[in-house]
Amino acid sequence: MDTLKHLLDNNRKWAESVTAADPNFFKQLSGQQNPEYLWIGCSDSRVPANQITDLAPGEIFVHRNVANVVAETDFNVLAVLQYAVDVIKVKHIIVCGHYGCGGVKAALDNYRHGMIDNWLAPIRSLRRLYRTELDELEAKTPGAALDRLCELNVLHQAKHVARTTILEDAWERGQEVAIHSWIYRLDTGHISVLGDAIKGPLDPNL
Repeated sequence: MDTLKHLLDNNRKWAESVTAADPNFFKQLSGQQNPEYLWIGCSDSRVPANQITDLAPGEIFVHRNVANVVAETDFNVLAVLQYAVDVIKVKHIIVCGHYGCGGVKAALDNYRHGMIDNWLAPIRSLRRLYRTELDELEAKTPGAALDRLCELNVLHQAKHVARTTILEDAWERGQEVAIHSWIYRLDTGHISVLGDAIKGPLDPNL
């Protein structure tokens, strides 16, 4: 049986190098986690939250799924969100997508891939909602529609976070939590901010 020995060897080398630099690192880390940030990002292996923000283990709480979707019916993301806000008391929630996202591209092109099509349904709805803008962008610059839909997806998922009862309740009791909309570019390694942070309840009419 393949035991993935090379990965286990890598783990030992990494642990040894960390301990050599800071003998108390793992002892302190095992005590508790108290990060200020919750990261909601894409499962894409090229977008690791800790590395691209240069944060050490224990400094960022992470949830990832295909195309960084925040669905109001997804108990996985809601459980992470509730724990991060109510228990850990994070101060910042970062929804971070990335350009060239395969999930967003599948929704844009309306490809059929099986069960995941149901997961991507909210992004297909965005494609229909912004069809005119996306078609005009694509007519001028090939690939621009995908970039824009990746951005729109992040912005809408951040609003979904804001509209959960978890955030509404937190803001009502005076807890300070900001929701940030970010996007990562694979070919430069740079993160960009897509809009102002959401720091309170959204207008229910928007």
